[in-house]
Amino acid sequence: MNNISTCKDWSLLAQKALNGECLTEEEGLAVLEAGNDEVLPLLQAAFQVRKHYYGKKVKLNMIINAKSGLCPEDCGYCSQSIVSTAPVSKYTLLDKDTLLAGAREAMARKAGTYCIVAAGKGPTDKELAQVVDAVKEIRETMPLKICACLGILKDEQAQRLAEAGVHRYNHNLNTSKANYPSITTTHTYDQRVETVEKVKTYGMSPCSGVIIGMGETHQEIVEMAYALRELDSDSIPINFLNAIPGTPLEHAGRTPAMKALKVLALFRFICPSKEIRVAGGREVNLRTLQPMSLYAANSLFVGDYLTTAGQSIGVDHQMIEDLGFEIELNAL
Repeated sequence: MNNISTCKDWSLLAQKALNGECLTEEEGLAVLEAGNDEVLPLLQAAFQVRKHYYGKKVKLNMIINAKSGLCPEDCGYCSQSIVSTAPVSKYTLLDKDTLLAGAREAMARKAGTYCIVAAGKGPTDKELAQVVDAVKEIRETMPLKICACLGILKDEQAQRLAEAGVHRYNHNLNTSKANYPSITTTHTYDQRVETVEKVKTYGMSPCSGVIIGMGETHQEIVEMAYALRELDSDSIPINFLNAIPGTPLEHAGRTPAMKALKVLALFRFICPSKEIRVAGGREVNLRTLQPMSLYAANSLFVGDYLTTAGQSIGVDHQMIEDLGFEIELNAL
């Protein structure tokens, strides 16, 4: 298949993925470097794989920003970081009643997974106890899957979250190992990998993804996909940078919609059986091509993100219906 870039038979990549074979670096680069007139055949091939594992179902997730604007980390993409001057809300961890209200809102939006996200390097023991208390009540009263994203965890913290009933833990790799020092200096790529491995040890489903548009090369995007395949991440959120004024990356350009679709196809080929979620920044990067993303991805967020607005929930539901797809309720 060395001539994949000239023969344009992308279905060969779909068959390779379905056979459990990993794409070569050359094949991965060919996907990203394909001409825009190849996007429809690429998505058709990606859809073969997506349909095999997920049919036409779409998993919905909802985020609650459980702690905002008080993060000591220097991540260049984040409006909540210590180096950001973006005018975002600042508050400590939300109380249990507010977290429970968020869970009820997730159900109203037809989300199967409720994501409790708190900015910071890692949770304090007090913050962890608050999250654990809320999670226990949600598990007792609502048919929701729960994903927590609280930063780097100690062993005992991971154990407590698992025992409370957290199904999934998110800790994104964000970018390639080589590019990581240009994005943040207050923690390392390896610490991120260690956290993902740790949550697996305690029985939580690993969720880890990337942010596209932070100066990475095409080769690094392929390397990110390989890294997540190696980590065996069950859920892979693919974010596209939404450059926020006041952050170090405020002047980064938008990822072209056609490139974003190629990226989603690439991750479907390399991580064929995993939940591929078109995540933050889809509205401003994919724009009118958002529906096409679901031919490769099988999951998305509904509603707002951490500090940026999302698309109308009604529009998201209508988009799924118009595609002839179906919302998968209460699915991890």
